Amino acid sequence: MNPIAEFVKKRRKEARLTQKEFAMRSGLGLRFVRDLEQGKETVRMDKVNVALEMFGAVAVPGRKDIRAD
Repeated sequence: MNPIAEFVKKRRKEARLTQKEFAMRSGLGLRFVRDLEQGKETVRMDKVNVALEMFGAVAVPGRKDIRAD
């Protein structure tokens, strides 16, 4: 699972929110919340940031580590 998916799922559970409750409070669709928590790679970053803002976080652009195999 990717780090953002893990972060959102963990924080949502710590807040004792179901996916449906989280979707309603954040203004995001339930399908999006499910896709995000499952680590779907094609989710929209603006919506990812809406989810992260619920927990005082934000995603920023960066690069993956490049391996020299």
